[in-house]
Amino acid sequence: MSIEEIRKKKLQEISNNDIAQLEEQQAGMQQMNQQIALIESVAKQFMSKEAISRYGAVKMAHSETAIKAIAFVAQAAQLGHIKEKLKDEDFKIILQEVKEGKTKFTFKK
Repeated sequence: MSIEEIRKKKLQEISNNDIAQLEEQQAGMQQMNQQIALIESVAKQFMSKEAISRYGAVKMAHSETAIKAIAFVAQAAQLGHIKEKLKDEDFKIILQEVKEGKTKFTFKK
């Protein structure tokens, strides 16, 4: 085997590994996007139109913060802590708390 053949074989192996890794990453991203969509659909049922609008705006600028906040809303809703739709002001408070790194919230009636 010549050096050129070995080089081509090695490049092919590296290329195949890279393609497999990319496909794996894409599958992971697709699964994560599906989970986020599910969380959003649950949470949005408990949010006012204004709060949903704010979520969309924040998601565009600060996606990680927005996703943490919406996940919190979905979890609180599933646990029965949210009795009525969250107003924009309520969602603002949740966003601020998430931004500050707080992990426990209380809902006022």
